[in-house]
Amino acid sequence: MENVKSNKNQGTASELATKVNAGALAAISFAEDAAKGIGNLSHEDLALPFLKILGQLSPEVNKRDGKYVQGAEPGMIYNSVTGELFDGEKGIDVLPCHYKLEYIEWQDRGEGSGAPVAIHPSSSDVMTKTTRDGSYKDRLPNGNYIEKTASHFVMCLGNNPSTALIAMKSTQLKISRKWNSMMASIKMKDGSGKLFTPASFSHIYKLKTVQQSNDKGTWFGWEVNKVGVVQDPSLYQQAKSFSESVSKGDVQVKHGEANGSKQAEAHF
Repeated sequence: MENVKSNKNQGTASELATKVNAGALAAISFAEDAAKGIGNLSHEDLALPFLKILGQLSPEVNKRDGKYVQGAEPGMIYNSVTGELFDGEKGIDVLPCHYKLEYIEWQDRGEGSGAPVAIHPSSSDVMTKTTRDGSYKDRLPNGNYIEKTASHFVMCLGNNPSTALIAMKSTQLKISRKWNSMMASIKMKDGSGKLFTPASFSHIYKLKTVQQSNDKGTWFGWEVNKVGVVQDPSLYQQAKSFSESVSKGDVQVKHGEANGSKQAEAHF
């Protein structure tokens, strides 16, 4: 009985360990050693996550695949760097910072290195040289095909705001155009009462996933809705800085192919 009373007064071993750890952390000055041990990181050393929607065939939802992620289900949103999963029905809030449209030239799966043969800018006339085949791919005379890709560079909001890339192609290009139209249609008044179109990162958007279908099948796609004006000046400046970095070319996107699906990795 005496031992029981003693335990009640002193707490459990778990509680004692927690107190000790808390005291140890309190004695550590993380601010004093800020950035130490990271080294001289360059733009090429930091990977920008891309956000993708998991589908039925995504390796992340296949328990027998090496890329399986615990708890992953079709329709969820996946962060490629942190491995975080987000409920597609609840969605995530983002600030759109930069938009880029490109025409990516690929060889068929199993041919070549799995990397793009070429990336053509939006000003290119490459699409005029293609012919739509039976698989709805736009083929060039050399046998390669072109995939129109809309890249949305965003800042994901939450407790720890972070940057990411969303690549939309195929059926999602319609969603991309809708999102761009939403941003372009916003008008605000300056000090003199004159209307102007604010920066894309002036407003927060909610990204969710919804089930979509056509005569070729069913899949999960993006749904975009405007939330409202960003209220945090610091967050606005972070988004502005990221936008400028992408515009200057400090963020380089590396497209690749994995398990038959196009993937994107960006470095900044």
